[in-house]
Order: sequence, then structure tokens, then C-alpha cells
Amino acid sequence: MNPTILFLIIGLAAGVMSGLFGIGGGIVIGPSLILLAGFIPVMATGTSLAALILPVGLLGAMEYYKRGHINIAASLWIALGLFIGAWFGAKLAQSLSGPTLQKSFAVFLFLVAIRVWWKA
Repeated sequence: MNPTILFLIIGLAAGVMSGLFGIGGGIVIGPSLILLAGFIPVMATGTSLAALILPVGLLGAMEYYKRGHINIAASLWIALGLFIGAWFGAKLAQSLSGPTLQKSFAVFLFLVAIRVWWKA
């Protein structure tokens, strides 16, 4: 498949999931880049972060804001945490091997899935 088409499909899937569930898209983009496009994990992570900056952060939030579904104070505090956490996480990711990074992400997703399932 043409890489441009593949990347567009990955972006569309991530965008729908982000808008629907508020997942940020990285749950879709990172694994898709690794499994479908052959990216190494650290490249998938960096590419995912770069791709998410404007479309998810700005356009997705605007739709929720129009309907009064954003707590501005909470958003600002979370953004501060994200600012610090993203820097720390990026530094940590650079020190991990690809398989360790993939396995850590899989364990994280599994634990989140169990928690969401249990609370449903």
C-alpha cells in the first residue's frame, strides 16, 4: 500500500477514536505505525506526538468547547502535567529498547482495559 494512503487511514482511525473516546489518538497511531508501517517504537512515538499536536488538541477540543463540555481549569492543570510528563516520558523512551517500550505499552493498555471493563 502507498505509505501516504496508509498514514492517512491511520490518521482517520485515530481521529475518530480521539473524538469518540478522548483517547488522544496515540493508542491507535503508535501501534499502527509499528505493525503496519514497520516503524521502530521510538520513531512511532515521536511521529505520533508530532502528528497529534494540532488536529486533536485544537480541532477536537473546539467541538467540545462549543457545546460547553470542557472544564477549563482542569484542562489547564492537565496541560501542565502533560508538558512536564511528555518531556520526562520522551527522555525515558530514548533509553529503552524497542521491545521493552512495546511491552510496557502493551501492559499499560491491558491494565487500562481491565479498569475500564470493570467500571462499566
